[in-house]
Amino acid sequence: MGAPAAMATSRAALPEVSADAVGQVAFPGALKVRIAKAQKYAESRPGLTGIVVRDRLTGAVWRNNAAGTHAWACSTPKLAMVVDLLLRNDSGAVKLTAEDRELMHKMLNSSDDDAAHTLWNRYGGEAEFAKRFPSYGMTDMKFTDQHKHHWGWILTTPNDLDRLINYVLEKLPAKHREYIVKEMSAVDANQQWGVWGAGAKAKPGNKNGWSDDNDDGSWIMNSVGFVGPHQRYTVAIMSNTKVIKDGYDVGKETTTKISEILFSGYFG
Repeated sequence: MGAPAAMATSRAALPEVSADAVGQVAFPGALKVRIAKAQKYAESRPGLTGIVVRDRLTGAVWRNNAAGTHAWACSTPKLAMVVDLLLRNDSGAVKLTAEDRELMHKMLNSSDDDAAHTLWNRYGGEAEFAKRFPSYGMTDMKFTDQHKHHWGWILTTPNDLDRLINYVLEKLPAKHREYIVKEMSAVDANQQWGVWGAGAKAKPGNKNGWSDDNDDGSWIMNSVGFVGPHQRYTVAIMSNTKVIKDGYDVGKETTTKISEILFSGYFG
């Protein structure tokens, strides 16, 4: 499945798209300037931040040099879990109940951990979910023997999260895509950071993950989502703050400011 028809009809109104020196599709100049500023800002912040930005209409993609760096996924696999449950229900492999669907809502809306634990255990855990996650784009993901194998202890990359969100937007049946977009566009206040920093005019949606359970006690702050009309742009950010004191606030500021630099005011 390609880009939604409603998106394709707007191509004529877009700025002219050019190619870079190696023939790859390039972002418009104004966005290239923003990308450069976002990268400079990321480099100025504590720790390491990987970023991927994709234009689903033109095919332009920017990955910074940390986009392939592994970090703990935290709660971002909850999005992959929802994808998996919806597709397994379609195939008849499982039969989702009203309670299951409410738990799925809680995972997407407020990143509810108890809901994720319940569904992970109820529907097969690693043996069922993880074997299909690569089919949804998470081909870099891996578990380690250092931690219990469950949804929060997956090592993944911004490239994985980029592929995951684009699987949602490009390959899921329309009814599932529309459901997930609606959920991600109306998340609870505890997830209104990261990609959300693009601002209301950008019509953002995101699934965030955060934890201080890193090996050294520092915080991991992750955000994946979309911005723009018809979810034109996708953004994946993973920030390992390398900061123990106030790491949550540091990582929240980093991921949110990157999205603000990239897209705040870009859509008028």
